[in-house]
Amino acid sequence: MVSVVLHDQSNSIEKQLNGIEQYLTDLGFPHHALHAGPLLRRESDYKGMQMEDRKKLFNILFNFTRKMPIKYFCAKVKKSECNDSDELDAKLTKAIINEIIKSLDYLNSFDKIIIYYDNGQNALKRVLNITFNSLFPDVEVRKIQPADYRLFQVTDLICTLELTNAKIELGQFSKTEDEFFHGAHEFKKEYWRKITKLHI
Repeated sequence: MVSVVLHDQSNSIEKQLNGIEQYLTDLGFPHHALHAGPLLRRESDYKGMQMEDRKKLFNILFNFTRKMPIKYFCAKVKKSECNDSDELDAKLTKAIINEIIKSLDYLNSFDKIIIYYDNGQNALKRVLNITFNSLFPDVEVRKIQPADYRLFQVTDLICTLELTNAKIELGQFSKTEDEFFHGAHEFKKEYWRKITKLHI
C-alpha cells in the first residue's frame, strides 16, 4: 500500500504547522515526529503511554491532516498474490500509474513536480522515480527526514487509515484496532468518511 499526498506549494500551510507545533509542545512533545501505526499499537516511543494519551496525539495529527489544503491517492497491491519482488514491483508500478492517470489533469496543471521521500524502501524509491519521470517533463526527487516534514507524517497517517479500512473489509480488524477506534462503525464514522473527503 502506497499513499501519495499532493500539495500545491503556493497554498501556505504555515499557520497549520505552527498550530500543531504548539499543541505538541503544550503536551510535552516539542518537535516530535508523530507515527500513526506505533501510536495505534503502543509501540516505539509510545510503549508506556495509556490509550487516552496516545489517542490524543493520534487525533492531533488526524485533525491537522483534515485542515490541510491537500489531496491524496492510495495505490494497493496484495503482496500475497505476488510470486517475487519483481512481480510486486511491476504490480505496484501499474497500481501507481493507474492512480496518477485518475489525477492527471490536476498533476498536469503544475510546471514542476517535487517528490519528497525518505528512501525507506529502495524499490519504492525506484518505482516512484521512474513512474513520475516517465509521465511528467520536470520531476525532482528530494530525500528527507520524516521528522522534518509534517506532510510525510500525514502520508503515514493516511496509509494507516487506508490499511485499517482494508482490514475491516477483509474481516481482519484486530482487537487492538477495535479498542483504539471503539469498533469498526465508529472508525468509519469518525475517521474514514472524513479522511476520504481529501481523496482526489
